[in-house]
Amino acid sequence: MKSILLIGMGKFGRTLGEKLLNMGDEVMIADRNEDVINLLAPKYTNAVICNCMNIESLKTMDIPSFDVCVVAIGEDFQASLEVTSNLKDLGAKRVISKAATEIQRKFLLRVGADEVIYPDKDIAEKLAVRLNSAKVINFIDLDSEYSIFEIALPAKWSGKKLVDINPRVKYGMNILTIKKGRDVVASLDGNYVFEEGDQLVVFGNTERILKFTNKQK
Repeated sequence: MKSILLIGMGKFGRTLGEKLLNMGDEVMIADRNEDVINLLAPKYTNAVICNCMNIESLKTMDIPSFDVCVVAIGEDFQASLEVTSNLKDLGAKRVISKAATEIQRKFLLRVGADEVIYPDKDIAEKLAVRLNSAKVINFIDLDSEYSIFEIALPAKWSGKKLVDINPRVKYGMNILTIKKGRDVVASLDGNYVFEEGDQLVVFGNTERILKFTNKQK
């Protein structure tokens, strides 16, 4: 369980807040819109109506006590910059800020954000990958070269052992685990026999895995 300060309760902030609550985190929310805070307050550990660009308002929140501060302000980029900077000045352990463009991402990093998320870009990239490979269910970029993919089992692998397929040597990817519906195979060995419907969670070079999935039927 983490202690999280979530600033900005637009669509993105609300969705993130709901997910964090469902995961058991303690979440304090802040927004200058009184109607929004009054509507959401009953769900959260604490809720504050304030303009977080005002550093004096932030000082009342004991910023260093939070594990993570998330700046989810959407339309007012100047506010996002100032809030991010103020949080770091007040000793925030970790600040994650939302950007709408690559230029915004660069400026947020310059004023102290530990991480900048770029939801529109991330969604577009994932959709592009999925559109170009029906076998890719999901993926996570780790850096510019490597990713973790969740892919459907190639039809020709069904009924064969992992050791016989040898995907690390033949295809340059490591199988981390296998999902069977909602269940996960906790440990794999070379004798595991692939079954129709298996979903593979694999790690490897992004370009090489995409080329592999694009060849599968």
